[in-house]
Amino acid sequence: MAELITRRAEGLYCEAGGFYIDPWLPVDRAVITHAHADHCREGHGAYLAHKDAEGLMRLRVGQHMPLQGLAYGETLRLGEVNLSLHPAGHVLGSAQVRVEHRGEVWVVSGDYFVSGTGDANASCAPFEPVRCDVFITEATFALPIYRWAPQTEVLAEMRAWWADCAAQGKQALLMGYSLGKAQRLVAGLATAGAPGPVLVHGAVARLNEAYRAAGVALPDVETVTPDTNFKALRGALVIAPPAVQDSRWAKDLGPHSDAFASGWMRLRGARRRRSVDRGFVFSDHADWPGLLSAIRATGAGRVIVTHGDEGTLVRYLTELGLQAEAFTTEFGDEGDT
Repeated sequence: MAELITRRAEGLYCEAGGFYIDPWLPVDRAVITHAHADHCREGHGAYLAHKDAEGLMRLRVGQHMPLQGLAYGETLRLGEVNLSLHPAGHVLGSAQVRVEHRGEVWVVSGDYFVSGTGDANASCAPFEPVRCDVFITEATFALPIYRWAPQTEVLAEMRAWWADCAAQGKQALLMGYSLGKAQRLVAGLATAGAPGPVLVHGAVARLNEAYRAAGVALPDVETVTPDTNFKALRGALVIAPPAVQDSRWAKDLGPHSDAFASGWMRLRGARRRRSVDRGFVFSDHADWPGLLSAIRATGAGRVIVTHGDEGTLVRYLTELGLQAEAFTTEFGDEGDT
C-alpha cells in the first residue's frame, strides 16, 4: 500500500486527497494546522483550516485568500480520503489533521500542548488525542529535561514578580510570542486582584481582537500608544513580543524590569542569552511527558517525528517497540515557544 502522507519539496503531501498540510512552498490546496508563520504561509491557491483560525490567518496571509473553515470533528471528503480536524490545544483554531483512506488512519499533529493538572488554557480548545495507525508528531521539546510545572504555578510566579516591580515603582515588561502566548498571559494575569493595570503592545492587541471575534472572552486591556503616560501608570504589566527588548519602545516605558515567557527558559544558557531580568518557563508546546502521553493515547504503531529533537524521540520510541522515523521539515520555533 502506498504511503498516505509523504514529504515532498513543497511540504507534507497527501496524494490520495490532492492536498498538502502546512506546506512551505506555494501549492494549489493547503490544509493548515494553525496560524503561526512557519505553518501558515502566503501564496497557496486555496486554504482549509479550523473555522476559529480564519481571523488569525487572514491577518497573516491576506484578507481575500480563499479559505474554507471546518468545525472540530466535521468530516470532509477530499479526493479519495475523509479529512477532519481535531483540537491541538496550541493556539486559537489549532488543529490536528486526521486523514482516513481505505480503513487506514493517519494524524498530523501540527504543534500541540497537552494540558495537565492546573494547566487549563481558557484561550483555545484543549488537546484531544485521536486514535490512528500513524501519528506525525512535532518534537520541539523532545528531551527529558523539558518538564513543565503546572502553568497556574508559573502564572503565580509572574504575579509575584509583577507585584515586586510595582513595589519598586517599576513597570513589568513581560515578553512572549504575540500569537497564542500573549493571549494566555492576558487571560491568566489580567484578573481581579492584580497588582496594577495590564497593557499590551499593538501587535498583541490586533491578535486579541481576532480571538474576541472568534468568541474567546479575553479580559479588556489597554493598548500602548504614543500617548500612553507611563508616569501615571506605575506598577503596570506590559505584555509585548520579544522584538521590543532594548528598543526605543521599551525605553519609553520608563524604569522597568523585563522578563521572557518561553519553554526555552528551562535552560540556564537560554536565559543568559536572552539577557532578561527574569525567565518564566511557560510554553504552548507539549513537554517531554506530554509528547509521550499524546503518542501513547493515539495507539499508533508507527510514529513520524518532525521539527525539534527528532533523533532523541525516535530512539526512545524505537526502544519502546514502536516503528519510529523522522521527516525533515521547514517548520521552526516561531521565534520563541
